[in-house]
Amino acid sequence: MTGPPMPAPHAEPADDDFPARTAPHCAGLGELDAAVSRCRACPRLVAWREQVARTRRAAFADREYWGRPVPGFGPADASLAVVGLAPAAHGGNRTGRMFTGDDSGDVLFDALHAVGLASQPTSTHRGDGLVLHGVRVTAPVHCAPPQNRPTPGERNTCRPWLARELSLLTGLRAVVVLGGFGWQALLPVLEAAGYRLPRPRPAFGHGAHVVLPGGGVVLPGGDGRPGLHLLGCYHPSRRNVFTGRLTLPMLVDVLQRAACVSGLGPR
Repeated sequence: MTGPPMPAPHAEPADDDFPARTAPHCAGLGELDAAVSRCRACPRLVAWREQVARTRRAAFADREYWGRPVPGFGPADASLAVVGLAPAAHGGNRTGRMFTGDDSGDVLFDALHAVGLASQPTSTHRGDGLVLHGVRVTAPVHCAPPQNRPTPGERNTCRPWLARELSLLTGLRAVVVLGGFGWQALLPVLEAAGYRLPRPRPAFGHGAHVVLPGGGVVLPGGDGRPGLHLLGCYHPSRRNVFTGRLTLPMLVDVLQRAACVSGLGPR
């Protein structure tokens, strides 16, 4: 599972309605991933991701950067989704795969492996043999943003990609959201998909766990009610891990609970 082929530069016009026009018509994840990787809808993000790919970090000076939007990663039958923030400038923007090749990914894939949801604890490049089991990793913004801070407008422009991606995961039972940005970006997507959000809307917090009725997914347990488990977790950023705000056992605990309610169980 090495991701879509690298598209030709400027494969699509730089119009901000490209995601809204294109995403709803993608019939499968392969088609969606290829469309995502061609998107040029946000001028600031296009300029930044391509500048980073040209200048490169000294440690990766001899590497060819992906330098394009980064699609989600994981199987089409995933019952669990992990939603982050955006690709890292020298991580996913370099490797072409979400969370691959950066410090956050080192922690995330180590935790996924500990829970039995990843074939190996490390993720260094798209051809490294990593396979995800029952989980899809994605983000509400698919381009690396300056200072890791997408604007609200960029988040909204990118939203149709995430909405279509989740709708194509027909067996989806749970979503783990890494950080408050992803949580706030995801809630409108879920509401538009037919999930009923409580009022006031559920607040992000590490360990938060709410069940959203609706959306056509049947909850395990035999009660027949449709719904989706939504779990919050601090983002495994370098700062959060360095300060101890998030530890590997904390992340493993959230993923274990998510795997359980997703029907994945211990592996």
